[in-house]
Amino acid sequence: MKNKKRPRSTTTALTTLLILIALFVSTPVLAQDASIPGAATWISILPPLVAILLALALRQVIPALFAGIWLGAWLINGFTLTGLWFGLLDSFQVHILTAFADPDRGAIILFSLMIGGTVGIISRNGGMQGIVNRIVGWADTARRACLATAGMGIAIFFDDYANTLVVGNTMRPVTDSMNVSRAKLAYIVDSTAAPVACLALVTTWIGYEVGLIGESIARLPDLHAEPYLLFISTIPYSFYPLLAIAFVFMVASSGKDFGPMLKAERNARENGNEEFAGMDSTMADDCEPIEAIEGKPQRAINAALPILVLVVGVMASLYITGKAEFGSPDASLKDIIGAADSYKSLMWGSLLGMVTAAGLTMAQRIMTLEEVVNSWYQGMRAMIYAIIILVLAWALGGITDTLQTAKFLVSILGGSLPVELLPVLIFVLAAGTAFATGSSWGAMGILVPLVIPLSWAVMQANGMSGPAEMHLLYSSIAAVLSGSVWGDHCSPISDTTILSSMASGCDHIEHVRTQMPYALLVGFVAIATGLIPVGYGMPWWLGLVLGTGLLYLILHLRGESADVPSN
Repeated sequence: MKNKKRPRSTTTALTTLLILIALFVSTPVLAQDASIPGAATWISILPPLVAILLALALRQVIPALFAGIWLGAWLINGFTLTGLWFGLLDSFQVHILTAFADPDRGAIILFSLMIGGTVGIISRNGGMQGIVNRIVGWADTARRACLATAGMGIAIFFDDYANTLVVGNTMRPVTDSMNVSRAKLAYIVDSTAAPVACLALVTTWIGYEVGLIGESIARLPDLHAEPYLLFISTIPYSFYPLLAIAFVFMVASSGKDFGPMLKAERNARENGNEEFAGMDSTMADDCEPIEAIEGKPQRAINAALPILVLVVGVMASLYITGKAEFGSPDASLKDIIGAADSYKSLMWGSLLGMVTAAGLTMAQRIMTLEEVVNSWYQGMRAMIYAIIILVLAWALGGITDTLQTAKFLVSILGGSLPVELLPVLIFVLAAGTAFATGSSWGAMGILVPLVIPLSWAVMQANGMSGPAEMHLLYSSIAAVLSGSVWGDHCSPISDTTILSSMASGCDHIEHVRTQMPYALLVGFVAIATGLIPVGYGMPWWLGLVLGTGLLYLILHLRGESADVPSN
């Protein structure tokens, strides 16, 4: 991207200090007051709607998010001139501070900073360039670079945050060297993060998803099922995540694109990733590559080992914290991972990875301690701008909780439909909720306790609660999980969308704009070939086959190679 030169050292240091201080501030309590004017009505959708529209119109996400927060705080304080003033003050002092001070969110902030610092060290010590030199030996074309990125996205399956940050930061120099656009990299990273974490059998998502399912079926005396096994039964019906992953590999292997992504790819082929005129380049300015020290050996092990320690450290920490929490010596692996503390594990793994990177660098006398610290800070500050966006997105999510936006969406979209169309309704409802709130987990937490009893009651009322009709329950649960991921993918205020932009060094709105057509295509294909036919009894595997075939056909009929000049 075209860099905008501005003084950064003082402001970045101050911002970093404020972040670290804020993590230790006690969390203010937001009152969930049912008497708030406009709560759970059409007015409640205005803050996220305004934020989304302004972000797309201005291509500046920070002012857009703050406008949404201010509007929401104004509604909470009363839609008056006095409320407007105190809404402005509360936007910063209450809602943004609340988003800062949550311990779990603080863990994500520290994890992100530590990942950035580690990347700074392994970039400066030549390790990253060593990996690039190795991979470029195979990934010597844009297609292979994209395939390598998608493959790494599948390999780091255990957590969507770790997936996004590790894959994006690691593969960015590789894709840059092949003139693959940052938008394409962000799309591949984003589409192999949440979809993989949502489906894999042992991830940081499992405890949350299985917990929601178990809590819901516990209130249904006629439904006898083990929550984890019920979750496994829903995986084949998760059409959007499965088709999204398949489409990523189609796009990567074919070298074909369409829409805004094709334009971004052709621009990257012609100009590299240095010229992105007309975009918000603030994030990319901080995410510009850190050059390796000249005259020093470029050993791939200096980057590969810290990354491996990070990955193994997170996985081992999941086991350790889950074992300690579960307590029973006879606990299965799924029980242990389900009880793990993912936030603590991410922090432990990132710390161990950073220490390994620093130790390797100084042991080989590539850099002094002072130079290591400077490189760590240089990498860490690349995360600051995106962390600001992340905190604002969290604050807006808190606003929507207070205004009961999700409750309103359920009320207007939850009308009666034929039982066969119930999974489609749930899928669209979950997607709309995740899109408006920017949180897939939030949409799951709201809808799973509603959907499972509703689906079971509708099935029983229609005499469809036998083993042959259980596919409707599986499909309905999967519709919540996969619909939440779909809405999260499309939302510019989603945390994983923001992290994908950050880790890939891509302009955030450009990522949203180029990914949206692909995400919408896969979502509509999932509805047309999966959710609707399966609701009427078609086997799930046939839905996946039809969906995959249709996506392949559309891509090859509509897509064009970025290497072919446009007319």
